[in-house]
Amino acid sequence: MKFQKRWQLLSYAEAVLYALGIAILCYFITKNLLVGLAAFVVGLVVFILLKKPWQHNLHTTSSFIDAHVSEASFSTGLLLQPEDSLPNLAKLQRYKVSEELTKRLGAITPPNALKQALLVMLGCIILGFVLHKLEVFSGVDNALNNPKNTEQIQFVAIDSVLEKSSIPAIEKQEIRVTYPSYTRLGSKTTTDPNIKAVTGANILWKFQFDNTVIEPVLDVMGELKPLQQVGADYQIQLPLTESGFYSFNFKNEEGTEFTSDLFSLEAIADNPPEIEIIGLEQYTYFDFSDKKVVQLRSSITDDFGIDEGYIIATVSKGTGESVKFREEKLNFKETISKGTKSIRATKTLDLNALKMEVGDELYFYIEAFDEKQLKRNVARSETYFAVIKDTVGEQFGVEGTLGVDQMPDYFRSQRQLIIDTEKLIKDKPNITSKEFKSRSNELGFDQKALRLKYGQFMGDESEMEEAPSGIESLEEGEDHDHPEDQENILKEYSHDHDGDNEHNLVAAEKAEEAEDPLHDYIHNHDDPEESTLFEESLKTKLRKALSIMWDAELHLRLYEPEKSLPFQYDALKYIQEIKNSARIYVHRIGFDPPPIKEDSRLTGKIKDIKNYSKNETITAERPFKAIEEVVSRLEQLVQKESDYNETDNTLFTAAGNELAQLAIKNPGKYLQVLQGLKRIENNTGRTIENYRFVQKGLFLALPQTPQKPGAERAYMDEINSLFLKQLEVYD
Repeated sequence: MKFQKRWQLLSYAEAVLYALGIAILCYFITKNLLVGLAAFVVGLVVFILLKKPWQHNLHTTSSFIDAHVSEASFSTGLLLQPEDSLPNLAKLQRYKVSEELTKRLGAITPPNALKQALLVMLGCIILGFVLHKLEVFSGVDNALNNPKNTEQIQFVAIDSVLEKSSIPAIEKQEIRVTYPSYTRLGSKTTTDPNIKAVTGANILWKFQFDNTVIEPVLDVMGELKPLQQVGADYQIQLPLTESGFYSFNFKNEEGTEFTSDLFSLEAIADNPPEIEIIGLEQYTYFDFSDKKVVQLRSSITDDFGIDEGYIIATVSKGTGESVKFREEKLNFKETISKGTKSIRATKTLDLNALKMEVGDELYFYIEAFDEKQLKRNVARSETYFAVIKDTVGEQFGVEGTLGVDQMPDYFRSQRQLIIDTEKLIKDKPNITSKEFKSRSNELGFDQKALRLKYGQFMGDESEMEEAPSGIESLEEGEDHDHPEDQENILKEYSHDHDGDNEHNLVAAEKAEEAEDPLHDYIHNHDDPEESTLFEESLKTKLRKALSIMWDAELHLRLYEPEKSLPFQYDALKYIQEIKNSARIYVHRIGFDPPPIKEDSRLTGKIKDIKNYSKNETITAERPFKAIEEVVSRLEQLVQKESDYNETDNTLFTAAGNELAQLAIKNPGKYLQVLQGLKRIENNTGRTIENYRFVQKGLFLALPQTPQKPGAERAYMDEINSLFLKQLEVYD
């Protein structure tokens, strides 16, 4: 067994020597340690497979000893068998062979080619050293260790083209991107100057030049930032706040300015969490005898990690002006650990546990935050509803076969909110802090409901269930007061809080023209005359009132009713002005001709009548004027109608600034065009090929001009249009 292990060990040693020789040769050729290690691993695996040391077992070892040791008498196989199973003669022979092998086996060397492997290794080392001194594979060395590709920053002279030997080059280039701590991505080191990272990451550029450089600066969209010298390195660190472009500039000892190509900075925004509610209808209705339980199952995901998530549930009790709201924040059944990227969150909403009764409604939605710094991203799901049906409620109907309930269920008037706010301020010293905050929050919710109701007149989206209210308008010449014999069928059901005609913000039309029984209660968007509830001045006032209601609600939510009260009074003032303005009928469409003299009527005399004409010149805005001029100028350079002159630098610089504004949102799309444009300015790319490339890129960057009406003699059908679009794709 010792001889067998020694034989296997020598076979493995041969494989190591062969692999080591090949690895050293590859290292001398490439000057790259990683390449050498890779060659060693590959060579070791190959030679082990060729040598197959595991095949040297006890049986092959016994056969080798029988063939090379005469004293063994071809009887070493007896040593591999149990002694008890052998006859006496075999035992005697076994003992004899054992004694002989004990004396001679230590002097026998297993078959190997260790010297040959050692010579091959020395030969590879000598060959690699010679190739290194002769620099036969210097191109491979430069390609692997100093790649002259897009990842290596190259510099060119701005004023003139110098010899490559006189341009300082980068010997060591390192770019380190440190991601924000909450992303848990750590940091990475790269040599690619086109950087794409999360917003808020810190970027460190570190360079080492082969010659002395003076005043190296980082140019980020026209903002110059000097590099700091630390030992033999130049470095600068900046946070990534927005997408853009950058380049490096410096001077050599002779004062010649050098610049690099443009490279992209792409800031990836941290997206807010995504919330999905699974298997739940948006409206859920329960009878009194049902089990009033809502099973809420949701999926919350975020790209870097969730900070917290919960359910906002609001219970509404009562109807009309007596409605009350109670808002609660409910936690999920599962505990949300900070940094979790995805979680299945569930919650059982028991309406009885929420103290809901018949006719009450529950509004709930999920709110989730991520761990973004300094301000967290927030996401909110859609609002879901759970209603306990009230079987004894009455519904309003216009006709026996057509039931309509168009009145709003509840909302307080602005005057009543002011009264309740003043009462809350008065009761503040006599109530607890919890009750004070609860009442202030409820008033804030009522202010929100009123703002949403008025916002419906502006066409805003409502967060609550809408109930279109009746809107009436008067025709020209009709008195503002309703005739006594005309019955207002909604009078008993409307909420007349602040005065007469509280919600009839638009005057009514003639009763005899309203043939449709629903005409007075539905806002008809198909009629262009009725699609706008207010004229422009009233819209402005109502928009101001809604903005003030925002501030009033804010201070109520912040438990500051004293600060909210002035905003409520201002909102009430605007509402009263809107109501008063709505009662005045103004001509919307019509024409009052000048009076005609009866003595000249129908005489046919047109002596004093003159035609009216007006000339007006309007200058159209050209936001990309420089790009358009550069496209035309490049066509002249391509056709060699003129040569590039110094006056073109100003034009090309302006075009680059305009293109940079377009490229901020998509740096990668316009990077090569900007680089080509800069090479033209630096006199390093003034070739026909570069002219055409930049011209095409600038032309595609121009936005499409709007179609102007006019006569055009051209036949165009759908097939031709598709053909032209396909040509643009492959252009």
